[in-house]
Amino acid sequence: MNVTKFDEQQRELTEANAAKPAKPVYILAIETSCDETSVAIVENGKIIRSNVISSQIETHQRFGGVVPEVASRKHVESITWMLEEAVEEAGISLQELSAIAVTEGPGLIGALLVGVVAGKALACALDLPLIGVHHIAGHIYANQLVHELEYPLISLVVSGGHTELVLLEEPGKFRIIGRTRDDAAGEAYDKIARAMGLPYPGGPHVDRLAQEAESEIKLPRSWLEADSYDFSFSGLKSAVLNVVNQSKMRGEAVQTAQIAKGFQASVIDVLVEKASRAVREYGAKQLLLAGGVAANKGLRSVLAERCAELGVPLLVPPHALCTDNAAMIGAAAFLKWDKQEFDSMELKAEPQLKLEEW
Repeated sequence: MNVTKFDEQQRELTEANAAKPAKPVYILAIETSCDETSVAIVENGKIIRSNVISSQIETHQRFGGVVPEVASRKHVESITWMLEEAVEEAGISLQELSAIAVTEGPGLIGALLVGVVAGKALACALDLPLIGVHHIAGHIYANQLVHELEYPLISLVVSGGHTELVLLEEPGKFRIIGRTRDDAAGEAYDKIARAMGLPYPGGPHVDRLAQEAESEIKLPRSWLEADSYDFSFSGLKSAVLNVVNQSKMRGEAVQTAQIAKGFQASVIDVLVEKASRAVREYGAKQLLLAGGVAANKGLRSVLAERCAELGVPLLVPPHALCTDNAAMIGAAAFLKWDKQEFDSMELKAEPQLKLEEW
């Protein structure tokens, strides 16, 4: 065979291979960091083939909050049939899976362990790569399931356990520029809701009452140092508890809606101001809202108005992807798949896992 003929055949083979559609990457993801058992299958980090969630809200309502041991037991009861349901709903076989991803932290240690053990067992049985995922990275990359991300960007993470401002200069490179020094915003929502006798989880009820109230009880804002991006909500929580207790001592009805409106206004003012300042300082092309409190209508509305003023897009996941779910874990796991960064079977649950070290 002459060289020219060989080169021509190679060129034709290369073109034929390029014309073939790339084999899809199917990642089965598991999320059990708190009180939702969730399993999803995500294609190429962007397409949700299935995302099943078993919530424990009704179980924990009678306790007024999540009981870690009860949450762990519920995960054990649910994980097997959740895996089966996710695979069936996705319409693919186990042999078509590319990798297994699981939340390794942060979260409740007992709850995390259930998911990690299940993920390791499945990866071992199917001889597939294992990818440990940071829970907050999942919340941030939930946006990737519905939006195209442009870097650099700022993500405002607001949930029951976290309130952080995160700078991403490139995919998967996280730098926390601000964090809560005490209570997270979602935690404060639940605590003041409990004090006012609202059902668990309290956040949605406070948001609803704040939208309905015509007036508000003025409450303080904690700005901290002038150049700080950190947050503090313990003082605000104490101020609300003081108003509630004074009303009860005087034998007056607690003005629940007015307190809710004042509380939410204080939280939103601080979150929006610091997030928008970070967008300007770091030249962010987008502002991402992430975490369970991203479902808050008041916060979404005010952030959207501020981003319109700044000329920067606000990206927010749909409500179903704001709370804990496995699809977001599959989206974040694709970052590591792309770099072929896999974990060994020695992967452990890390309740205090650092985002910047992930």
